[in-house]
Amino acid sequence: MKLNYSLITRRTFLNTLFFGWIAAFFSGTFYALLKFAFPTLGKEPDFVVLDRKDFTNLAKNSVKPFPWGGTVGLYFTKDNGSVMALKGVCTHMECNVAYRPDERKFYCACHQGWFDDTGKNIAGPPPKPLEIFEISEEGEKLIIARKGVKVELPKA
Repeated sequence: MKLNYSLITRRTFLNTLFFGWIAAFFSGTFYALLKFAFPTLGKEPDFVVLDRKDFTNLAKNSVKPFPWGGTVGLYFTKDNGSVMALKGVCTHMECNVAYRPDERKFYCACHQGWFDDTGKNIAGPPPKPLEIFEISEEGEKLIIARKGVKVELPKA
C-alpha cells in the first residue's frame, strides 16, 4: 500500500534528528561533568569491616589508610595510644588529606587546609571538621562505622 502523502516532512525528520543529537550530546557532557565534580556521590557506606590484625601494633602518632567506599579513611593512633578513625577527605573540596606526624596535624594540599589531631579545622578554607567514625571490635574484625549507625554482623 502506497501513501499519497508523508506522515512527516523531511525538514521535521532532520530537525528532530539534529536536536535529538544535540540533546544527547549535552546531557552526556553534563553527566560526565557531574561525575567529575562529585566522584563519590552515593558511593559511601555506613560501615566497613576490616581485619583487626592489620591495624594492631601501629606506631604511636601514625596513620594507616583503609578503603571507605570510593574514598579513603584514616585509622589514627595518637601519642597517648588511643585510636580514632576519620574520613581522609577535606570538607572543602573533597581532596585527600595527609597526616603530618612532625606537626601532629592533617593537611589538605589542594587549598592549604589544616586540621588538628582531633579532626577539627584550624586553618584554611575547610568549613567544618573531618568526619569522625566509631570503632568497635568483634572477634578478629574491626568495625568502623558512621556515628549512630548500629552494625550487627551475621554469626558465622
